[in-house]
Amino acid sequence: MQIQEHDYIFSDSKDLLKIDSIHKYLSTESYWAKKIPLERVKISIENSLCFGIYKEDQQVGFARWITDKATFAWLCDVYVENEHRRKGLSKKLMSFMIFHPDLQGLRRYQLATLDAHGLYEQFGFKALQNPERQMGIVVADVYQAESSQ
Repeated sequence: MQIQEHDYIFSDSKDLLKIDSIHKYLSTESYWAKKIPLERVKISIENSLCFGIYKEDQQVGFARWITDKATFAWLCDVYVENEHRRKGLSKKLMSFMIFHPDLQGLRRYQLATLDAHGLYEQFGFKALQNPERQMGIVVADVYQAESSQ
């Protein structure tokens, strides 16, 4: 799937992804994946439903869903490059993704965010009911440990 909005293209084609650009943003700009190794980014993309935002030949945004395409999807690694923010690109990306055929009829859609609650609430996300039922294992600073080896 692909749509164009003004000078921007939104696509779910992995062939268009600029993996080096994605890695650079995630490893240096994001708060959630600082120092993530390139190989980890490649593996995460291979095993996810990915979306990109492009202007001319440049990747300016990205998001990926970890999903079984039947019951569950986790949204992660969402970003828009700083110089392309405040143009409604995040909203357009969310609209493009949320109606994707592979994400229809699922039982649960989840994400975690530090500061973008307002964006995601516009698309039906809200605080989890019964968060005490949720469990996880968090390995803090895992990429820093890997990069020092």
